[in-house]
Amino acid sequence: MDRIVCIAGPTASGKTALAVELAKELDGEVVSCDSMQVYKYMDIGTAKPTAEEMQGIPHHMLSVAEPAEDFSVSRYCAMATPIVEDILSRGKTPIIAGGTGLYMDALIRGNDFAPFPSTGVRERLEAQADREGMEAMLDRLRSVDPDCAARLHLSDRKRIIRALEVYLETGETITEHNRRTQQIPPRFSPLWLGIDYAQRADLYRRIDLRVGLMLEQGLMAEIQGLLDRGIPRKCTAMQAIGYKEFLDVLDGAVPLEAAADQVRQSSRRYAKRQLTWFRRNPAIRWLVRRGDEPLSEILGQARRIVCAFDNPDMLA
Repeated sequence: MDRIVCIAGPTASGKTALAVELAKELDGEVVSCDSMQVYKYMDIGTAKPTAEEMQGIPHHMLSVAEPAEDFSVSRYCAMATPIVEDILSRGKTPIIAGGTGLYMDALIRGNDFAPFPSTGVRERLEAQADREGMEAMLDRLRSVDPDCAARLHLSDRKRIIRALEVYLETGETITEHNRRTQQIPPRFSPLWLGIDYAQRADLYRRIDLRVGLMLEQGLMAEIQGLLDRGIPRKCTAMQAIGYKEFLDVLDGAVPLEAAADQVRQSSRRYAKRQLTWFRRNPAIRWLVRRGDEPLSEILGQARRIVCAFDNPDMLA
């Protein structure tokens, strides 16, 4: 049986460190599953692992896109799937680690929509959205896929347009697609591990410390460097938490500490959303951290779970 390990959890919970330690023990390679770590030149604000933190373990799906590009779940799967399959073909263990649940689920399922060729449909929808506004676009989506429309907010331009594009290109709504593909066996059958904290305050403290560390490491210079490269302020990458909040600081409109507080608050809210997403997955076996205990505590738990996965008759 091929062994694949998925390590999920909220931001700042220690996923990367655990992935590296398990990779060392399981002859593995790490596949990042983070929708912002895919971008080049965005190392500090995305908490991309340093060479020292990687400890010589190969890491994949880092810095594979230009910041000005729109990156999608379909593109992620198209790039990451052959990487996972190659790691397996070499007899090694892929360790898929990250906090972007949508990307991780789609990679494991293996049945997401592939990118469409340039047929002009998306461009026409974008132009229509500019002319008529997103309320009209959402009304149009509601007429063909009311379930999807009910899940989306007017501000979610990208997903509204994507849902309309899928329908116009395939004749099938995203809701129908999801319902159908849920019946298809997933491409991969991994061992799922999740990291959480017994006390939410301990996770929030780690998030707060990380924001301060990012500023000490030169986050403001990193953001200025992106602007100097001509990266548009409104592009997806620059709207990430930890980047958009500091643009006003560079403009002199907001004090640095006020922006840092906003990043801390936004990161905590994001962590809650991540946990909500991952807790819907009944296959995840949760590793619970307490206070400032060392990583070795949950590493021991992870070892026992991996051992049971490799020997199914040991599973409770």
